[in-house]
Amino acid sequence: MRANSDLSEFQANLHEIHPRLFLKVSPRAKRLALRLDNHTHNINLVVPKRFNKANALTFAVTHTCWINEQLDSLPQSVPFEDGVIIPVFGRALTIKIIPTPNKRRTEISHDAQFINIHTNLEDPATRIKRYLKEIGAAKMSALAHEKAALINKEITKLDLRDTKSRWGSCSPDGRIMLSWRLIFAPYDAMDYVVAHEVAHLKHMDHSQRFWKQCEALCLDYKSGKKWIRTNGHELTRYGLSAKPDDFK
Repeated sequence: MRANSDLSEFQANLHEIHPRLFLKVSPRAKRLALRLDNHTHNINLVVPKRFNKANALTFAVTHTCWINEQLDSLPQSVPFEDGVIIPVFGRALTIKIIPTPNKRRTEISHDAQFINIHTNLEDPATRIKRYLKEIGAAKMSALAHEKAALINKEITKLDLRDTKSRWGSCSPDGRIMLSWRLIFAPYDAMDYVVAHEVAHLKHMDHSQRFWKQCEALCLDYKSGKKWIRTNGHELTRYGLSAKPDDFK
């Protein structure tokens, strides 16, 4: 109990340096380090399992300028709140929350302009995220199976996840994983990632044959590939609250 209390107190000290600075104890760490997490817009102070709290705090304080610079360089967060405009498969849609106290369940739909949320919840952000995942899964799954059919390959399973380091993957047994956040990318960029993973069904490498197959499956290979490589990091900002305490 005392150890947990000490860590909580240490975490509070880190929040005094910056509200988005968090402690991360790593058994593999051999020294103190600061790591920017683009996915959560946090800075992690990575420490070994056994570490000196005073030294760790001093280390963080001496790097305050670096911490501020890194967080300031991140794209502005876009919370799922009323009136916020988000891109959905290349179309700008406005989140419209309609408070409905008597409604037992949150109901969400969208049209050409709005994502309409009828809810009795004070903060339906989690429900909005779930809805976006559902429509993303339907669209990307259909697109992936369509592309797979073009090369006479079969997808055994397709999952959407909230990944940190990659936008998609393909395993030798035909399973494909895609980031649900591709829903916020321009259509050509999303299409490129789907084509990339489907092409791996035929070529489990990055050979010249693979790239030719990938390009053949794309609507706009050059544009999609360039966008995701240059701007892909921006996709992590959607759904993040503007409140620092919610970045845990």
